[in-house]
Amino acid sequence: MRIVELNHKTKNSLLEDLLKRSPNNYGEYEQTVNEIITQVREKGDQALFSYTEKFDHCKISKDTIRVTEEEIREAYGLVSPELTAVMKKSAANIIRYHEKQLHNSWFMSEENGVILGQKLTPIAISGVYVPGGKAAYPSSVLMNVLPARVAGVSRIIMATPPGADGKVNPGTLVAADIAGVTEIYKAGGAQAIAAMAFGTESIPRVDKITGPGNIFVALAKKACFGFVSIDSIAGPSEILVLADETANPRYIAADLLSQAEHDEMASAILITTSAALARQVSAEADAFTQQLSRKEIIEKSLEHYGYILVAESMEEAIAAANEIASEHLEILTANPFETMTKIRNAGAIFLGEYASEPLGDYFAGPNHILPTNGTARFFSPLNVDDFLKKTSIISYSQDALSKVHEDIELFAEKEGLTAHANSIKVRFE
Repeated sequence: MRIVELNHKTKNSLLEDLLKRSPNNYGEYEQTVNEIITQVREKGDQALFSYTEKFDHCKISKDTIRVTEEEIREAYGLVSPELTAVMKKSAANIIRYHEKQLHNSWFMSEENGVILGQKLTPIAISGVYVPGGKAAYPSSVLMNVLPARVAGVSRIIMATPPGADGKVNPGTLVAADIAGVTEIYKAGGAQAIAAMAFGTESIPRVDKITGPGNIFVALAKKACFGFVSIDSIAGPSEILVLADETANPRYIAADLLSQAEHDEMASAILITTSAALARQVSAEADAFTQQLSRKEIIEKSLEHYGYILVAESMEEAIAAANEIASEHLEILTANPFETMTKIRNAGAIFLGEYASEPLGDYFAGPNHILPTNGTARFFSPLNVDDFLKKTSIISYSQDALSKVHEDIELFAEKEGLTAHANSIKVRFE
């Protein structure tokens, strides 16, 4: 891995490189995506089935698009009992963590007759997109579905592309069954996003779409936002490790590569105050890469978006970490909890040498659907609140309104909204 000194120039160059990976920079695909969305919106199932045959090489009809109970039972026979057991343990951890995020509706009343409050209502239908083929990740099924279930969403549907044989990845089906998905449909790509956003004869229109996908899926979610809510427009995966001289270089190297193997655009960055540690991590990373099955992907990822930055002080390192606002941030310092208090921007923070990033991906409980490409500056991980609507409640008695009506009328009149003012005024004529 390349080792560079952290300074203003190298930091800005790094930030510029990382932003190039954003889905917002792939406008050449937008016309194709928009055409797919238009066709599905206008022609429904006809367009959806046609695109499934074109892109997934699979003929689907209204009779075969929905996964059957028999197919789910068959999937359990194809997934090892050991993996099924682990997924159930992971699901329990995810549920337990997300239950802590639940809030209640609330009301407050005053003696003068004012009642204010907030009513929480789960969305009616949630849709989750799950990639197929080699990109099928059962862990993402659990992470997308379980917060919706905890929030109280009554209908959760899933769209995932079928193979040429019309089958869906068995791990995906088992995870969906464990998580409590209501319905599963064989549809992938931008056409599946359009189907969930606008509805077809076979697939219901949903209120929110979550889940990862390729550039076409990401751009389709972006294009449909406003007609339907979405989680985010996710970019490639990324990890940033913040370390001092006390850190274990072998652990750091292994953790950096755990993200570099995702795809060639994944980012793996170490910021450290120790030049010696930087050299050791670089050597360990090179050695690990030669042993790993996704060697070619890792090498290209590190070539383009892998960095080891040597900072003069931990304060400088922390400042850079806050500007990068990484999806995953590992803190491997002498006192990681103290360092953590100075971090403002990160999707998820992992503290100490035994909190490796894959712990969050698979098992710990916090959600692994995280903000990428610096959006941790203003976005949060997927959570229960994403599936709840907050409605304001207002009630005033005549006495309470009488004491403030002139203030409201003045405010409305100054804004030139005389009908607003009159709505209050008529009550005191």
